[in-house]
Amino acid sequence: MNMQAMLKQAQNLQRDMMKAKDEIDKTEFTGESSLVKITMLGTKEVTKVEINKDESLDADDIEVLEDMILVAVNDASKKVDETTEKKMSKFGNIPGLF
Repeated sequence: MNMQAMLKQAQNLQRDMMKAKDEIDKTEFTGESSLVKITMLGTKEVTKVEINKDESLDADDIEVLEDMILVAVNDASKKVDETTEKKMSKFGNIPGLF
């Protein structure tokens, strides 16, 4: 394979990788716990926090609610990582790329 063909192939691979990453960044992921639902983008920017309004909360429940938010954020973040790994794995393992 000549150098020009290899360069063209690398450019195509880079374009495909950037397209896949852009798609992930724009995708919404939802993480949930029993009281809280979090929505974040693939960039891990939290865009929405929903608290289950069916539950009556008093001052004692605030600490539990904080824990539930933590669980929901981590759940959504894990989904971003899993989707990124799944979509980007077809490009091979290039350390430090994303």
